[in-house]
Amino acid sequence: MADCSSIHDQTEPSVRTVIAELPSEEAPKSELDFTPPTFPEGGFRGWCTVAGAFLVQFCGFGYTTSFGAYQDFYTREYLTKSSSSAIAWIGSVNALFVLSGGLVAGRLYDRGYFYPLMYGGNLLLCSSLFMLSLCKPEKYYQIFLAQAIGAGIGAGTVYVPSVTVVSHYFNERRALAMSIVASGSSLGAVLHPIMLNNTLHRLGFANAVRASAGLVSGLLLIASLLMHPRLPFSRTHPPFWRSIWRFGLDTPYIFATLGMATYAVAPYFPIFYLQLDAITHGINQTLSFYSLVILNGSSFVGRLSPGFFVRQLGIINMVTGITGCGAILILCMIAIKSIASVVVLGVLYGYCAGVFVGLMTPLIAILTEDLSELGHRIGVSFAVISLGGLLGPPINGALLTREFLWWRPALFSGVMAFVGFSFFVATLLVVRYRSAKRRNIRVG
Repeated sequence: MADCSSIHDQTEPSVRTVIAELPSEEAPKSELDFTPPTFPEGGFRGWCTVAGAFLVQFCGFGYTTSFGAYQDFYTREYLTKSSSSAIAWIGSVNALFVLSGGLVAGRLYDRGYFYPLMYGGNLLLCSSLFMLSLCKPEKYYQIFLAQAIGAGIGAGTVYVPSVTVVSHYFNERRALAMSIVASGSSLGAVLHPIMLNNTLHRLGFANAVRASAGLVSGLLLIASLLMHPRLPFSRTHPPFWRSIWRFGLDTPYIFATLGMATYAVAPYFPIFYLQLDAITHGINQTLSFYSLVILNGSSFVGRLSPGFFVRQLGIINMVTGITGCGAILILCMIAIKSIASVVVLGVLYGYCAGVFVGLMTPLIAILTEDLSELGHRIGVSFAVISLGGLLGPPINGALLTREFLWWRPALFSGVMAFVGFSFFVATLLVVRYRSAKRRNIRVG
């Protein structure tokens, strides 16, 4: 098999990014038959695919991470009879479907159903947002069906295929390309709240959501025309549960997945609640509205950063360090009392969260030896990660209570972030141990 890509040669020699041949007529019978595919490292179609995937992330996961604007609006004006915890379930279930949808979409992608997934998922996402505009005040079930389930399944259907198809065009520059794609959701999380916060009161809920849905629909249409797979897809796949069993024997992959799952309980607390936190502490409403913009703007920079530093620092090293910093900053939400604290926390935590999200997919990629099962591996990992995203916001809302006891959810989220950080430390130690063992075998 081929050696690890040059992205990881200097920093993580124990992790082999083996690019397995995607079978066409017959699978190779031995390693002697293996001929690795060539990658254009971009080209016109490659960068068009990156641009399309960027727009999908902007409209999909970017809309999910904009839920803080809805959390504030629903809590104070549109769903006043529902608790903060109940409202948070809308955003968390949406995030659950966005990430866990990859469990099915990733496997279908590996089987060659890229276009049906993209067209079907985009159509469902757009229609669900237009249905959201028809939901009435205090009708929790209507909003839940449209925003949590409909929009969540639609975004989840296109999330993994849009990210994974980029690997068809890049090898050495894959981390950079995936970082650019991941930054799309951060830019979406910057612009969607600005649009919503400035139109919900001026135009009313229905017209504001329709305008937002119209923007999303136009961008997804462009994205669908830009994205094209390049390599042939595998025609044969092992049974689903046999694949799960094999993944479960891969210790670094398991530790990394558990780390992302437990850490995922924590980051939605600032994303969903920072705007409400700022308002309840008496901070100027205009600045409070832009607290999410500050956080997500910094996250946008954070998601672009890994592609430029990964060669020097290594993906696993960066994930481990950034999650430790993120855990500390989440605990610092206990101290939010002024404009300065909101701005500083938004900038610092947003950057850490952006780097982490930008490295999630590359982390799984470098722990995957066979590229033909990358979509399946990402789907399985994201399905596990989605459980953390599902549980975190409602638990935070329950701990918050109607008295807004902010220290309790901040402490809970900070502790969970440290648990995730410990799993990444374990991943790093296992990778280094295997690397040292292989070096000793070669020397011996």
